[in-house]
Amino acid sequence: MHSSTRSVWALGLTLPLSRCVMSVAASSGRIPLHRVPRLISRPQSRVPSVSADLSLESSNQYAYLVQVGIGGQDFMVLLDTGSSDLWVVSSDCTTEDCDGVRKYSRSPSLSQSDVPFHLNYLMGNVSGTVGTETVTLGDFEVSAQIFAMANETNGLGLHGTGNSGIMGLSFPAEASIADTTGRTVAENLFSAFGDSSSRFFAFRLGRDQASSSFTVGEFDPTYANSTDDLALHTVYPSGRSSYDYWKLPLQSLTINGTSFSLSKSHVDSAQAPIAVLDTGTTLVLGPTQDVARFWNSVGGAKQTERGWEVLCNRAVIVGVVLGEGASQQEYTIDPVDIAWKESSVDGEWCLGGLQGNDGVFSADWLLGDTFLRNAYVTHHAATDSQPPRIGLRGLTDPTAALAAFINDRGADPNGPAQVRAHADRSNSLTGGDVCGIATAVGFVAGAVVLVLVFTFTGRRRKY
Repeated sequence: MHSSTRSVWALGLTLPLSRCVMSVAASSGRIPLHRVPRLISRPQSRVPSVSADLSLESSNQYAYLVQVGIGGQDFMVLLDTGSSDLWVVSSDCTTEDCDGVRKYSRSPSLSQSDVPFHLNYLMGNVSGTVGTETVTLGDFEVSAQIFAMANETNGLGLHGTGNSGIMGLSFPAEASIADTTGRTVAENLFSAFGDSSSRFFAFRLGRDQASSSFTVGEFDPTYANSTDDLALHTVYPSGRSSYDYWKLPLQSLTINGTSFSLSKSHVDSAQAPIAVLDTGTTLVLGPTQDVARFWNSVGGAKQTERGWEVLCNRAVIVGVVLGEGASQQEYTIDPVDIAWKESSVDGEWCLGGLQGNDGVFSADWLLGDTFLRNAYVTHHAATDSQPPRIGLRGLTDPTAALAAFINDRGADPNGPAQVRAHADRSNSLTGGDVCGIATAVGFVAGAVVLVLVFTFTGRRRKY
């Protein structure tokens, strides 16, 4: 490791390290990633303000958590590539929503500020204050990491997974805690590496505990040994040279090998729809008109109060075509992620892995865990010669996945999908007409797919 007085590239910005000392206790960048069930009871009545295309009851059956140490205390937090802040519940939180989760108690290493922290959700909110603490993540230690202590949470159902907060790994531009106060976890982790090629994190969201993986600065050799094993895609910028979320152009979907075009992007100047890769969202979310046409093409589907449902034995192979130019590549989604049996009410109808949401304003689509479980994913900070990039390696073989699906669910008696390939390209809404981002967050109980808006000193935020 290198001296903390250097300047290093972190997510595309050259930053001094005088406010934060990074030390690494050992050479390993492996950090356990925990796949845990959500213990969420279904509400007796629906929330009136949530429209039908956004309301999916208890659809998030699993969450992916990592353990962080803050001031010598260990917490499980949601691994979230769709936000940028680190926050945990504090011992000052006495609201019912805080019951049953581990809480942070002030330690001698805490440096507390008077900077307020307040996040408003459509359902629920978080309030507290900002401070700096010694934070450990695996073998990494940051001596003065900025974070928020939540002294009040309402309506978030944190006990559903036992997580005490969120660790965001997106770009600093989307941090609710101002960059004048401190740097994000991702920036500080990347600053540990003198070799810019090591400034990345990688994950596999497994279908069981054994296959889940999270590393910083190194690859998991089970899935890749170097970038040569990956397709590398340049992150789509929010401006000429700025970045907000880990976004890629989404060229199209495929249904059983037939191309399925998508409606025009709402993002200014985008030549194709833009998708955010987001571990904090369980499902794939897209424009309601595209999603309705998708399920009408698949067949054996219906729209209900829960969202789109599909027959649990509906066997369909869906592909996602990401990237631009020569880097375009198709990634297969396992049929079990399209007909999501974990959320089935009666064993016949399963929740669809794609759902409609017209409130995704900083992009057009959110690619959540039902997509991400099918790939090994790496997120690379910018260097002085490269913009930030996302590496992907598809892990789902369509032939093997389809055979396993039929063996588990039984033969599909329905006819082949009748693909309605062409989108309505007439919409003219642009990114200038809307702002912010609305999405799903994994730990909100009841109505899970929600429009979520943060406010922090008057700024709108995704989470």
